[in-house]
Amino acid sequence: MNDYLGNLMTEKVNEKTKHIDECSTKEILTLINEEDSLVAGAVKETIPRIATAVDAIVDSMKHGGRLFYFGAGTSGRLGVLDASECPPTYGVDPELVQGYIAGGDTALRTAVEGCEDSEALGESEIEKHGITENDVVVGIAASGRTPYVIGVVRNAREKGAYTIGLTTNPRNMLENEVDVCIAPVVGPEVVTGSTRMKSGTAQKLVLNMLTTATMIKLGKVYGNLMIDLNASNEKLVDRAERIFSSVTGADKETAVDFLNKAQLDTKLAIMMYLSGMESSDAERILNANNGVLKLALKNIAQEE
Repeated sequence: MNDYLGNLMTEKVNEKTKHIDECSTKEILTLINEEDSLVAGAVKETIPRIATAVDAIVDSMKHGGRLFYFGAGTSGRLGVLDASECPPTYGVDPELVQGYIAGGDTALRTAVEGCEDSEALGESEIEKHGITENDVVVGIAASGRTPYVIGVVRNAREKGAYTIGLTTNPRNMLENEVDVCIAPVVGPEVVTGSTRMKSGTAQKLVLNMLTTATMIKLGKVYGNLMIDLNASNEKLVDRAERIFSSVTGADKETAVDFLNKAQLDTKLAIMMYLSGMESSDAERILNANNGVLKLALKNIAQEE
């Protein structure tokens, strides 16, 4: 295992930053920025695999499945972050996308030593969360060898769940344990082994792409507007009003009126306004079209 760790791309010394401790503040920041600029290109190279993963997630959710993220350290925190943003952004049930970190929620703030080294702990997560063949499980590990993550995806695959690996090292241990492995190669870190940097940025980009593309394909977006957002605070209520007006062309007063009638359900309010239907009928038509607003409006127009 030590040989494996020593050969990881993310553990190698970055020749460009070997003397970073002798640099001025501006020079340090410039070096970090130059290395960060490589990340998007590395992620771009993995788009075909990301697309495969997204299609699997969409298919799973259409059949009642859920998406799970598991990771340790930075990788775990990023998974929890992405999962926690889905309900307010897209109005989905918190159970639909779930994120877990080795060591539990305490590890979000404070390192819990040793948990990531337990494959058995990872295996137990599958039973704990009742993961089945309907679900999708993403194991996130910059190194591609974290025992906790290996345990998670191995047991999930045995249960029939679709498994995805997310790492930043080529020729990693994860790729042999999952259905598809996404591995943007970002190269050695600015500070040797500090995978919270380029590796973490790459993981964040990929996770954003997985959930954003999935929600778009599930009809949670109209154009590029988040019409299923959960207007749970003043800022989001204001955004819901602006989205309503942008789609319908109606003024703010009308937006407020219809959003109140729809109990702050932005998509339903838009459907009611554009179709002329009452709440119950508009909701029924939306449900009949899998919640896809454009499809619902198109089918109404064809029936008229």
